[in-house]
Formats: sequence, structure tokens, C-alpha cells
Amino acid sequence: MTRVLIITGYGLNCEAESAHAWRTAGANPALLHLNDLIADPSAMSRHQILMFIGGFSFGDHMTSGHVFAHRVAHHLRDELASFIDAGNLVLGICNGFQIMTKLGLLPAMDGQSFSQDIALMQNDCGTFRNQWVRLRFEPDSPCVFTRGLSFMDLPIRHGEGKVHVKDKALLDRMEEANCIPCRYADPATGDPARTFPQNPNGSIHAIAGVCDPTGRVFGMMPHPEAYLFREQHPQWDFGPVDGPDGSAIFRNAVEHFA
Repeated sequence: MTRVLIITGYGLNCEAESAHAWRTAGANPALLHLNDLIADPSAMSRHQILMFIGGFSFGDHMTSGHVFAHRVAHHLRDELASFIDAGNLVLGICNGFQIMTKLGLLPAMDGQSFSQDIALMQNDCGTFRNQWVRLRFEPDSPCVFTRGLSFMDLPIRHGEGKVHVKDKALLDRMEEANCIPCRYADPATGDPARTFPQNPNGSIHAIAGVCDPTGRVFGMMPHPEAYLFREQHPQWDFGPVDGPDGSAIFRNAVEHFA
């Protein structure tokens, strides 16, 4: 059975629903506080998937994910690099995505990890957003987690979700390598959403998630672990819901190791 390590602690708060999502997908998740992982870094090597979950690590002081990322980089950089090089998977959601960008795990073009190239900045609207969004998935992306998916509705809840890429050349390379597996979509047309509220944060190219060129390292702002039952969808009692629930993302990861 695929083993998943979920890092907890310091204001991260999505461990229960994340663990349930992995169990639903057929995996065996384990929760481990960051301090305990630092005390025993070898625990990482006993798993095939590592997950940075959502929440508000260190109260989002000094920008979201900044402090948590520095602790990981200072104590676990070599073990994390070895984990990725061994062919394992890494998933980050919301605050976890913010942590991964600050660690430099994404987009990691040319395999250059641990050097930050993209950032998640304050939403253009200037406020925290808690709403549902429509996502479109790009079929040519190498992303393991999004294989076979086309559209999905998911909730977001963040104040710093606007993807900023340091220069146009890097953004062009990300597009050419299909490292943008999911975007905010216009619910009516399915096209990438350029305007608020369909694009809730003003993210460039409507980017909702980013993967590395291998497709094994993936981060996204929307919360698939928060939509595991049809009844969680805000329109579930109005008829059939268009698209799968968030568990499809977790199943794809587990099936990768089947």
C-alpha cells in the first residue's frame, strides 16, 4: 500500500481531511509533526508521497509559508532532495503550495530546486477569499496528479494566492514544458479566467497550480481535500454536479505507484 507522509504543526490545519482523502484513494497516510520529522529525517524515506497541507503556518507572518519553508530548508533540504530524486511524489495545497514555492521546489526548471523563481502574492482584490472556483486541467501536462482530468469545482480559501513569475522568459518556459496543469476557468466557456471573481486572486495566466517538468512535484491553491463528498458541493441538491470531486487528484497519485 502506498505510504503518504503528511507534515503537521505550527498552524497547518488540514490534516484530518487530507488523511481521509488519501485513505479514500487507497493509501496509508501518516501524520508527523515537523519537529518530529526534523528529529528523524529518515521517516521521509519510508514513504512514497510527501504532502504539505493547507492552513496558516506560523500565522502567515512574514508572508504565507515563509517561516515554515525556512525551517524545512535548514533542517531537511538534503533528505527532501533525495526523496524527490528517488522518483517519489510531493503535493502541496494552499499554504503547502506557498511553502513549496518559497522552498524553490516549483517550477524547478532544469532540475534546479531550492532557488525561488515564483511567488504567491496578496490577492489583487486585497482581501481573503473563501469561495468555490471552476478549474480546467491541461491534458498535455506531465502532472501525475491531474492525469485524465478536464474540469473540476473546488473551494479556495486564501489571501495570498496570486501566482507571480519573476520574468517572462521563465513563464514562457513553464508554458512550453506544460508545467501549468490547472487554471481558473470561466464556468460558462471553460476558458482561462482573467477577471475577478472567476480568477479570485489575479493570478497571471489564470494559474491555479504548478508542477515541475517531471510532473511528480505539484502544488495548487484550491483545496481538493475539502471536496470529497457530493454533498459538500454548494449546488449538490440542484441536480448532477459537472465533474469529479477532489478525490480524483489523490487517486491519480496512488495509481501512479500501482
